[in-house]
Amino acid sequence: MAERLELLPDDWQRALAIIAHPDDMEYGVAGAVAEWTATGREVSYLIVTRGEAGIDGLPPDEAAVVREAEQRASAAVVGVSAVDFLDGHHDGVIEGGVALRRELAREIRRHRPELVVTINHHDTWDGSSWNTPDHRVVGRAVLDAVGDAGNRWIFPEQLADGTLQPWDGVRHVAVAGSPHPTHVVTVGEKGFELSVAALAEHRAYLGALRDEDPTAQARGTLTQIMSDIPPGFGAYGVTFQLYGR
Repeated sequence: MAERLELLPDDWQRALAIIAHPDDMEYGVAGAVAEWTATGREVSYLIVTRGEAGIDGLPPDEAAVVREAEQRASAAVVGVSAVDFLDGHHDGVIEGGVALRRELAREIRRHRPELVVTINHHDTWDGSSWNTPDHRVVGRAVLDAVGDAGNRWIFPEQLADGTLQPWDGVRHVAVAGSPHPTHVVTVGEKGFELSVAALAEHRAYLGALRDEDPTAQARGTLTQIMSDIPPGFGAYGVTFQLYGR
């Protein structure tokens, strides 16, 4: 954890969170989302897969349906109604490259966010725990796609009918779970309780991890994650590595 963190800038109204799997937002970031939506900010989720490989005892086609429903219910807890999933990408084997950048640039142009949130793109979480391929691939593609979205000569076919326009209005990209945090969003007691409720909505997923009540499991996990912030920011918070534009 960095010794000195700054508060995440609040000079934005619309945010788009782009993540790899259902539940990626719920391991802390949903607490920040709860704080944002409570102040009238708009937050949308874009999820690259349906997390179909995430439950060992459930076949992928069934898991995809369950996990999509759990994600929508979880998002609603923290005030997010716009939840979209990409098609054609498979949990555990997301392929990076131009095709993924093209899809993400299209969605950034469609949503026109000032803040983009994504998941840790670094090789590790903390210098020792290896990060998953999907997180690395999606996080890096998001950072690239933000620049792509603002350049009319990259993926110009998306602009041909005039429905979409280049969007260079992203002011910040906030990377959650980074081992190199620079900023923090403080989360109050209500936001923390909402984050617990949001994670607990992933009942099938949590149940496959441990034989423990989902709410109790969520509370224990999030207490550990969200209290790991420097003194002076309150009891709970969410850290990000911030990239400016």
